[in-house]
Amino acid sequence: MNALLVDVLAHFALVLTAVADEAPEPEDVKAGWTAFAIFLLLIGAVAFLGFSLTKHLRKAQAAEEAGLYGSDKPAQSAKAAQAGQAAPPDET
Repeated sequence: MNALLVDVLAHFALVLTAVADEAPEPEDVKAGWTAFAIFLLLIGAVAFLGFSLTKHLRKAQAAEEAGLYGSDKPAQSAKAAQAGQAAPPDET
């Protein structure tokens, strides 16, 4: 009984492998205009996301420079260093 089950499963595996390995010939496969259009749309989406990220990063930087975010000691010392002043003393 056990040997019969092993033979059936082995035959089943061979049949599945043969069916799964059937691939079209290379000359029958073409990308086509639809794939090219999808590719162009993906390029456009990446470009849009890049521009949007840049815009939001600039807005966040401007808001930080305007002091809309809480006081951040490293940022204050970096601003002071850029202005040529000494960093404010630590208040701990």
